[in-house]
Formats: sequence, C-alpha cells, structure tokens
Amino acid sequence: MYGLKQRLVAATVLACLLVAGRVPVSHAKDLEDGHKTSTQPSTLPLNSMDGLELQGINEPGAEPVKMQTEVASYRGRRAVRLVNVEGQGVQTGAEILAIVNTSDFKDGTIEVDVAGVPREGAKPGTRGFVGIAFRVQNHGSQYEAFYLRMTNGRADDQLQRNHSAQYVSRPDFSWKRLRDENPGMYESYVDLDAGAWTRIKVVVSGNKARLYINGADQPCLIVNDLKLGEIRGRVALWTGSDTEAYFSNLTIR
Repeated sequence: MYGLKQRLVAATVLACLLVAGRVPVSHAKDLEDGHKTSTQPSTLPLNSMDGLELQGINEPGAEPVKMQTEVASYRGRRAVRLVNVEGQGVQTGAEILAIVNTSDFKDGTIEVDVAGVPREGAKPGTRGFVGIAFRVQNHGSQYEAFYLRMTNGRADDQLQRNHSAQYVSRPDFSWKRLRDENPGMYESYVDLDAGAWTRIKVVVSGNKARLYINGADQPCLIVNDLKLGEIRGRVALWTGSDTEAYFSNLTIR
C-alpha cells in the first residue's frame, strides 16, 4: 500500500510538471524511472585552434615531435591542420594529439570529418595516419584510439589493404604489439580515398568500441576488449608520423 502511494505521488508530480511545461515529454520516462536525462551533443566546427591542447608524443629518448598547426582552407572548408614532421632518421612513430579541453567522455559516440596524406617530403612507406583518440588521460600519456592508414585503402597489395583501419591503446598496446600477438584482430580493411574528406564515427560502450566509416551501417572494425578498461577521459584529434591531416565538424554525444 505504501509503495502504491509513492507511485501515485510521483505520477501526480510528474503530470503537474508536464502541464506546467517544465519537463519535455521526451524526458518524462527518464524522470519516472529515476534516470538522468542524456547529455546534449557537443559540436565543434574546428575552424579555430581555441580549446585544443597540443601534445607531441614519441618514444622515450627520441627527439621531440616537430609539428605544424594552424587553421587552413582544405577542399571547400576551414579545418584544423596538423602536420607531423618526423626527422630523417629511423621512423619512431611520433604522434600528435590535439586534445579537446572541454570534452569529458566515457561512453557515447564521436564523429568527425578527417582527411590525411603523407606530408611533402615524407619517408617512403608513410601511409597518411589520421584518426581519433578517446578516454585520453594525463595530457595524452594514455588513451584508446582508432586511426586510418589513408593510402592503404586502395593499394594494389591485398595485405596492405587489410591494414587500413587500426586500433591502438597507449601506453602498452602499439599497433606492432597487437599485430604480433593477435594478427588481424585489431585492424581491418576499409575503402579509403587518400586526401578526400572521410567521416569517422566511433561508438563506445563499456569495454567495447566500434569504428564506422563514411556513414556505413556496419562497422569496419570491432574491439571487444578496450585495453584501458572502463575509464573516462578527453577526446583528441590524432595524427601519426610524417602525415598532413585535416579535421572538421567534430561531434561528441
């Protein structure tokens, strides 16, 4: 009887709020069940460097990452341009993160338009590495990420095509370790046009993440064991060594 009275009181209060226009009808079920309403999407056009924390990440003992950063016009739109300029020695896997300072992400969806090519003067074998990092912590010292090897998507070599999309987890799970220990599990083929605007969508839930490209209904890469576990952190634009990358229209929800 006591429980029935509680439900009647809750229903009456909810009805009064709806009539008064103080609660959207779409949120009524959430309130009745005691759930929080969903967070509003955050959209950044990325036509400014404001609000981005730039971090160059390299292997211990390697030279500091050299980078060029600006807002530039590219294929009809203004976009954040990140150029990762690696030296002429052995390729070290230098990375650039542009961390979105206002982001706070655990589960949800991240979408962004990217374009990437090997920079002018890049070493042979550079693929044009561009992607998105999530659950970024400690100024980039650890994160999860999906990225694309842009020139692999339409390569004449099938094995190279099979390495078009990649998952990595910093600091412990590089692409090489994941490939050596679990061949084919953390990378896959996806059709890519190097230099063209490409829509990335990352969907994260718990310790699982899925990567979708250019509005596809099905993911091109599925990870069911995110290496950092169920943590939260920031979202970042990501680019790898010797790459010229562009980013536009970031949405986090």
